[in-house]
Amino acid sequence: MDDSLVRENIGLMPYLVAASQILGVAVLAITGTWLSQYRGGFSWDGPEQFNVHPLCMVLGMVFLCGDALLVFRVFRHETKKATKILHGVLHILALIISLVGIIAVFQYHKKKNINDMYSLHSWLGITTFTLYILQWILGFVMFFLPGVGFAYKNRFKPLHVFLGLSLLLSTIATCLLGLTEKMLFSLPDDYSKLPAEGVLVNSLGLLLVAFGLVIAYIVTREEWRRPPLPEEQALSIDFRTLTQGESPTEP
Repeated sequence: MDDSLVRENIGLMPYLVAASQILGVAVLAITGTWLSQYRGGFSWDGPEQFNVHPLCMVLGMVFLCGDALLVFRVFRHETKKATKILHGVLHILALIISLVGIIAVFQYHKKKNINDMYSLHSWLGITTFTLYILQWILGFVMFFLPGVGFAYKNRFKPLHVFLGLSLLLSTIATCLLGLTEKMLFSLPDDYSKLPAEGVLVNSLGLLLVAFGLVIAYIVTREEWRRPPLPEEQALSIDFRTLTQGESPTEP
């Protein structure tokens, strides 16, 4: 292993990051296989329009959102500005793709004359997506727009990190509810008999949980935080000196 990684005390983090990506790709592959082989594939105008919804939500709100949370762990030697931009871009891509998935399911319900927003899956899903939008807006205002005080950023940052991870876990919970709901509707008499489709979907649910747990473990390890670059640390010390009257030589 690279000596610099050892000095930073990140231990197994590279292997866990790799595991998260393998799990994420497996989740996407199984989602696509399930919808293609058992649910008729994808179409925006036909009855398969519904299938756009789970694929987009898994790609956007799970995979891309999870990867966005890893940015500040993986990219340790790039500038903070570049890292923040990548973090924000991944989140906006997740937002756009997920919005396509939400539009797809609402349009499908309208065509089929199916009621909207009656299940726990839909309630939790729309709540999570709404909070995700607010989280992105607040993050953009606090960390990208000029003029926000350093003290305000520091106070908001722990909440921002907590909400980001909470929304990922909430999304995975929403997916589990949606998968169960879909199986009960599609295979009302056979789901309890463990058909091949049911086994595949149950396996997908387990992989989603594993993906979320690995991401959560990486993000919550304090010793794996991205260390500030020397110039960033110097800037922070200078800022405290100017605003709080601290001497740079003080501990």
